[in-house]
Amino acid sequence: MNPNSALSAWQLAVMAAVPVAALAVWLTAIFLAAREPRGRAQAAAASPAGAGSAHVVPRPVAREGEPARTADGGIAA
Repeated sequence: MNPNSALSAWQLAVMAAVPVAALAVWLTAIFLAAREPRGRAQAAAASPAGAGSAHVVPRPVAREGEPARTADGGIAA
């Protein structure tokens, strides 16, 4: 017989807190991994007004045999 085999309150609290903390870390990692990455245009729009973006969005290029496209994505006549 072990007379002192009962766990103390702080030991029980640690045993409960460790799995809860591990679950919170795991869910946070899943949430961060599943986020959609921010595009460069969104990042430039979210930056402060004085910090302009050096990124320039290129114009669409028509390949050989394709009709030219306008800036709004439509096909030029």
